Amino acid sequence: MTFYRRRLPHLYTEHQPVFITWRLRDSLPPNRIFSAATLTSGQAFTAMDRLLDEARSGMVHLSQPAIADMVVEAIRYNADTLRHYDLHAFVVMPNHVHLLLTPKSTCPK
Repeated sequence: MTFYRRRLPHLYTEHQPVFITWRLRDSLPPNRIFSAATLTSGQAFTAMDRLLDEARSGMVHLSQPAIADMVVEAIRYNADTLRHYDLHAFVVMPNHVHLLLTPKSTCPK
């Protein structure tokens, strides 16, 4: 198992389900403050996800069907053709993407 830490701890284990979120640049307000002393990792994730869901500014390119379709195609191609992971579920939001998958190698790869 590989471990490293940034804002949240990252544990990489092969063949274990992983929940991944990525977002578009400028999709969170620049003045957001999450104190590590007052919030758990789960609370910080929930707060950031809520900000993404309620965003009224920033990039929302994923709301364009053609762009969202390209992201979906890439997700499925990596699962079905390249076999990088077993895909369990995903959702493409206007400014971010959530994936639930089981990697077939460590996530950084």
